[in-house]
Amino acid sequence: MDIFREMAKHGHEQVIFNYDKATGLKAIIAVHDTTLGPAIAGCRMWQYETDEAALEDALRLSESMTYKAAAAGLDYGGGKTVIIGDPASQKTEGLFRALGRFVQTLNGRVTLTEDVGTNAEDFVYLSKETPYVVGLPKAYGGSGDARDLTALGVITAMRAALAHRYGSPELRERRIAVQGLGKVGLRVVRQAVAEGATVMVADVNPHAVGNAVAEWDVEPMDPWSILETECDILSPCALGNVVNQETLPRLRCAIIAGSASNQLADSSYAVQLRQRKILYAPDFIANSGGLIQVADELKGYRIDRAHHQIEAIYDTLAAIFKTADEEDSSTLEVAMRIVEERLALLNQIRRIYR
Repeated sequence: MDIFREMAKHGHEQVIFNYDKATGLKAIIAVHDTTLGPAIAGCRMWQYETDEAALEDALRLSESMTYKAAAAGLDYGGGKTVIIGDPASQKTEGLFRALGRFVQTLNGRVTLTEDVGTNAEDFVYLSKETPYVVGLPKAYGGSGDARDLTALGVITAMRAALAHRYGSPELRERRIAVQGLGKVGLRVVRQAVAEGATVMVADVNPHAVGNAVAEWDVEPMDPWSILETECDILSPCALGNVVNQETLPRLRCAIIAGSASNQLADSSYAVQLRQRKILYAPDFIANSGGLIQVADELKGYRIDRAHHQIEAIYDTLAAIFKTADEEDSSTLEVAMRIVEERLALLNQIRRIYR
């Protein structure tokens, strides 16, 4: 990979490679854009097949975080940290403390929060070496688990999409297919069931599916065949690239709204979704609830303020859907334009010396 070419292509500012021999830490911190403010970076731990795959993930996800923060009206930039390793067997106190020391050298340019493979308890170790951590447990002064508000954002996105497509935001009697029963997916299922939806679930972990079926009497499905099921809403809540060359022709949903990042393998698929009359809620808006929560910690967390910002996802998406129809554009194109216009505005304003 030509790293500088990739950085230039997507507008990245900085990529930092971090290695600690004593703990075995191998981590990449990617900073995409700090026009709006210091970067908030989700910290993912994953057993990547190659270092290049880890770098690609860091670059993609840091860019997505910029768009997520900008679309949510937050004055923070986008970043991503990936730790190369198995989260089930390679987590240690030393690993996270070593990462914390590297983060501290950036002096506030990057603040970490949890992501796939990491949790709030891991960040307690991080916080012993750097204050640039959000998403800590409440006992340690943080806002606690961000999964509930992430799921709330996804449900809010579903309501906005249902209102646009069917004239009513109600989930009752709608068929919703949830792929992925992890941190957020389970909460999306719980809320959808509580509101009277018919829910189908799938996960690569059969135990997670079995537990969901036992608790909520939902319909179990295979993780890939669920993409082909006829439904009102397909909710990808696992990893990205769900909509790709192979899956797109087989989709039988009316709406896509989920918590997974980078759901489209390529942005061109947003146009094809529109051509197939599938309404896509851009993932960086639908899944922004968790970021809204942890970003609010930096101002002194208030749950009412976080809820208010998450409720705004409904109006944001309603406006995007309306504009996309008026212009015959994809919803992703409209959403990205809104973000780019905000970044351009702030770039101009911040030329003023203070």
